[in-house]
Amino acid sequence: MKIIFHEKFKEVYTTDPAAQPGRMEAIIGELQGKFEFLEPQEAKYEDLTLVHSKSHVDRIKKDPHIYEMASLSAGGAILCAKIAKEGESSFGVIRPPGHHAGYESAWGFCYFNNVAIAVKKLMNEGEIDSALIVDFDLHFGDGTANIFKRSKDVTYYHLPGGDRLSQLKSLEEFLEKERDYGILAVSAGFDRGKKDWGGTLEVEDFKQIGELLKKASKRISGGLRFAVLEGGYNHSVLGKNVSSFIEGFSD
Repeated sequence: MKIIFHEKFKEVYTTDPAAQPGRMEAIIGELQGKFEFLEPQEAKYEDLTLVHSKSHVDRIKKDPHIYEMASLSAGGAILCAKIAKEGESSFGVIRPPGHHAGYESAWGFCYFNNVAIAVKKLMNEGEIDSALIVDFDLHFGDGTANIFKRSKDVTYYHLPGGDRLSQLKSLEEFLEKERDYGILAVSAGFDRGKKDWGGTLEVEDFKQIGELLKKASKRISGGLRFAVLEGGYNHSVLGKNVSSFIEGFSD
């Protein structure tokens, strides 16, 4: 397991909950010394326009700090995907998040769709021919769903609500039916946590989610898998929830 992180992600770039001071530190404090960390580079303009219009990218570019952070976050997802394609699982401790960013839209603390960019880049380079994207964030990733809504080669699945056991069962039942993808990409949101906005999942539930995804990846994508951070806003438990997921998701 490789952890993708850059010190710049600690910078506060807006006033939204995803950009709050201490959020990255809460996660890194739990992971430091346990895994190898790698630094990403900013995604290139042509990477961003794989899934976004040029006008959208140019609008974000008008704020240089946000553009830098969002491009670096997309670059983190790309590095995660490249590592996964080489056969090692990876997790991106990145921000801003991405799953609400669409072809020409940005909202919900998102600017560029990190997972979509990473998947599309692998596909364009001939590294994979298909992908399954699983999103267990509290909120539906409308940006990801819309970007790939006409694609026959990319399946987007968002974990439905309900109590903690029904959520875990729903994920397990969905994964059991899936087969034959080039890679499994995960939008990992931790705002379903019992002490976070969603108020349902226990810390150990995130480990089970990781285990279910790891097991499924070995059946449907030869074990090739990566995950990147989306939501999760209670700093007192965020690091523990992320660490729990990675424990289940890594080999």
